[in-house]
Amino acid sequence: MHKTAGLRDPAAAFPLPTMRDDVQERRDANRAIAVSAAGLAVTGIAELLVALLTGSVGLLGDAIHNLSDVSTSAVVFLGFRLSRKPPTERYPYGLERAEDLAGIGIAVVIWASAAFAGYESIRKLLEHGRTSHVALGIAGAALGIAGNQVVARYKLVIGRRINSATLVADARHSWLDALSSLGALAGLVAVTLGFRWGDPIAGIAVTLFICHVGWEVTTDVAHRLADGVDPAIITSAEAAAGTVDGVVHAHARARWTGRTLRVEVEGWTDPDLTVSQADALGQQVALAVAGQLPDMGSFSWATRAAPA
Repeated sequence: MHKTAGLRDPAAAFPLPTMRDDVQERRDANRAIAVSAAGLAVTGIAELLVALLTGSVGLLGDAIHNLSDVSTSAVVFLGFRLSRKPPTERYPYGLERAEDLAGIGIAVVIWASAAFAGYESIRKLLEHGRTSHVALGIAGAALGIAGNQVVARYKLVIGRRINSATLVADARHSWLDALSSLGALAGLVAVTLGFRWGDPIAGIAVTLFICHVGWEVTTDVAHRLADGVDPAIITSAEAAAGTVDGVVHAHARARWTGRTLRVEVEGWTDPDLTVSQADALGQQVALAVAGQLPDMGSFSWATRAAPA
């Protein structure tokens, strides 16, 4: 690494004390993806069959959305697999970003589902389509609510535990499906009360729910890809570095690559420190910052000579 003007020595990286078991985390993630995909496949197929029998566009949109989740699970699984690749000269950080890029695939599927559900709902509303076997449709919508709530909760717990933004985004997607199932249920109930337009209106409501979560997922993924972090991370890193004797001032930067939080601290220190002393000080700073940011997976340290 080349020296930067004003720096007394090149930036250095230090090993961190951690209890993180990356192998186990990946196993947990893959298990969550597989279990959720199987659950959503069963739920989606059941809803699709009922939707085709009843003619309910609200239920049809919900079924297509559930089945699309199976494809997003494949995208997420691929992202986790690629992120295991070790660093190379071409990719010095490895392919950890693959997990973040998988989030783009999830966002695309969400928006595509919204477009399809919206089109079918508006078409039925304009053509005054009918809905039959309403009781069976209500049972199908209830199945969709239950299945998606269970899957969403499971993925959310695993995603938060292993700090995977992609898995959390996928959990929100499943949570959306539970709401869209609720909208489909409300439309079918309206049909039983004599409001024929209840089902297409419910389909439009489902579309709006899909768009809302699609926006949230898209902004979250864009935030990660643009290296956005919680400002509290920077504040905590700088405060922790400032507690170490010998650090006059500290400036921190941070970013996420997949599930790895990378923190860089630039410290102003005594200009008379030797390189080995500066490295020893950096080790202390690394331990101090790790104590405040337990999710930190990578730390780099560079020193500047403080003005006399």
